[in-house]
Amino acid sequence: MENQNIKETSSWRIKRYYFYAFVTVIALVLPWIQVNGNHFFLLSFDKLQLHLAFVKFDMQEMYLMPFVLMLLFLGIFGITVMGGRVFCGWACPQTIFRVIYRDLIETKILGLRKRIKNKQQEPDMTKPENKVKKLIAVIIWTVLGFIATANFLWYFVPPEDFFAYLANPSEHMTLVGILVVVTLFLLYSVVKIKEDWCVYVCPYSRIQSVLYDEHTVMAIYDPHRGGIIYDENKDKLPSKTQSEIQDREPTAECTACESCVTVCPTHIDIRKGLQLECINCLECVDACTTVMGKLGKESLVRWSSDYEVIDQKGKTKLFRTKIIAYIVLLLVVMVALGIMSTKKEHMLLNVNKENRLYSIHKVADEKFKVDNAYEFLLQNTQRENMKFFFEIIPPKGMEGKIVIDKPTKPFTVVPGVKKKKIVVFTTTEKLVDSDRHDTVIPITIRAYAVGHDKADSEPKIEVFRNSTFTYPRSDMLK
Repeated sequence: MENQNIKETSSWRIKRYYFYAFVTVIALVLPWIQVNGNHFFLLSFDKLQLHLAFVKFDMQEMYLMPFVLMLLFLGIFGITVMGGRVFCGWACPQTIFRVIYRDLIETKILGLRKRIKNKQQEPDMTKPENKVKKLIAVIIWTVLGFIATANFLWYFVPPEDFFAYLANPSEHMTLVGILVVVTLFLLYSVVKIKEDWCVYVCPYSRIQSVLYDEHTVMAIYDPHRGGIIYDENKDKLPSKTQSEIQDREPTAECTACESCVTVCPTHIDIRKGLQLECINCLECVDACTTVMGKLGKESLVRWSSDYEVIDQKGKTKLFRTKIIAYIVLLLVVMVALGIMSTKKEHMLLNVNKENRLYSIHKVADEKFKVDNAYEFLLQNTQRENMKFFFEIIPPKGMEGKIVIDKPTKPFTVVPGVKKKKIVVFTTTEKLVDSDRHDTVIPITIRAYAVGHDKADSEPKIEVFRNSTFTYPRSDMLK
């Protein structure tokens, strides 16, 4: 029975380890996966591209990024309302790195720390052998920190470019500099700052206090069973032994073993109540379950809510109005992101009219040619050279009266390179007869890839842009 209880108590810690391994594998593998040359997520400042769900978007299509950020923040806020700082304890890189360094490297591999369950006692660094072990731990983590930094950068510089750039570091000193600086930062943060990052630096602990409500699930001590350990001013009452606690409350079950305190990575006493420093790692839940399990009792520290444990009003309501609202908002943003991503254009085109409104050329008696010039900035977003051309869609009744004077034939655009093209539209017809002012005629420009406009098996590579054609007043033609 005792062994069974001990096995059950370690479940949250072991589950966290498995989840850390899962998250780490996903983070390391995902940048290497490509579908049609596109990554799951890549924000490339080098190539001015965003890859999202294996679809490539250029910087002109960065209107999708706010939706991605909204998903991120709404997701974290929703998780906080439901489960407190569960992100901090289960998914935050700082927490994962600290567990790897402290629990795996220092404790399991090198034996610098005696027990995983005692995170309060620092190693005795006066011993020469401990100094050597510490140096080895720092070296191991430096290597792992370098890999972690490289993995982070792969979401901005894909691996196929990353290693090619590192092979020629003199031409990519910015990348090398970021790699070195972030690696040193991770070394200092994990080895020196430790959990003080969670307590003093990370702003998330301050945000969470605004998001919590009485149903928020967190690691929480049951004072009704265990007894009051701290007074209303958060000052600790005499609680060094179980008898001191039972003198105040004869039915109190807390054994004063303080296992929940020694195991806490952020060095808090969970019996004090809600604290910003708590990262919901649930180490204290495991520790108390082990101790109380040996006595045949339930843990005094539970993953529950104030509503259920402190106020004892009933069961915790996970799916309440707040949570449902977050779910609805997330679904709305996801649908909006899906709709917006389907509007991806398979070529990019900016149309700018030249400063000169028009030019007039006499071609015969009483006959004139009116030209309007434009600057087209075109980019081929496909992976092969393609030929492009344009078409004018004039207002109803003017079909065929405005034509393309330049260019006269399709032209080739290589992938990923912006091509500037001077385009001239012209007319020899009398479009408008106005003595008072020039007339601005709305037109639509269709740009398309030659040979792809009628393809059913491939995306139709075309874009439409609204522009204008300026026709002069009558006295300008006389």
